[in-house]
Amino acid sequence: MGYLAIASDYDGTLAHEGMVEPDTIAAIERLNRSGRKLILVTGRELPDLQSVFPRLDLCTRVVAENGALLYNPLTHEKKVLAERPPKSFLSNLGREGICDIGVGEVIIATRRGYEREVLKAIRDSGLALQIIFNKDGLMILPSGVNKMTGLSCALKQLKLSRHNVAAIGDGENDHAFLDGCECSVAVANAIPALKEKADLVTDGAYGAGVVEVINQLIENDLSEIEAKLSRHQAD
Repeated sequence: MGYLAIASDYDGTLAHEGMVEPDTIAAIERLNRSGRKLILVTGRELPDLQSVFPRLDLCTRVVAENGALLYNPLTHEKKVLAERPPKSFLSNLGREGICDIGVGEVIIATRRGYEREVLKAIRDSGLALQIIFNKDGLMILPSGVNKMTGLSCALKQLKLSRHNVAAIGDGENDHAFLDGCECSVAVANAIPALKEKADLVTDGAYGAGVVEVINQLIENDLSEIEAKLSRHQAD
């Protein structure tokens, strides 16, 4: 058994319009019974995720806030993986007229369209912060924090290698962790740039695409696409 875990994005991948279908839940249960693990990797804040997806017990780990927070659903232990920007930065965002600001343990989120104002606030603050896009959303995080850095912490806890992981996503902020795992999968509804780089593009969209991967994983350990994975063999 080469693939021991699936790392999946939530919105637009596992979930459609915030909800996970019963067929997808059933497939995750089959995955767990096969001895493999599901690691959820999302840009959402943890309380928000818990409110829309009550079955976090199906996940071995949750990487939230786009890599800035690690959560163990079994023990309810949280580990913050980066430092939240100071309150002075939030004040700078407010002075730039930015509204609809969400603040997590580390992440600060707003809407796409405020790029210029956010960059000015970052420059005025003198902080090492980065902007990460996710469709209509804009996330502000400490430099170097992304879904792969968070997933790497989860894999270290689980004593797993990235070479044992198939990663599934749909959006701009999924590039980092798809690039970092042995097998990269884009669901059918993913953005074109992610599909172009992925080892596999599913026939189904959203959760149906994740079900496809789970079924292939259980049936043949993704052996049908092994020939495409030479990009990692020199690592």
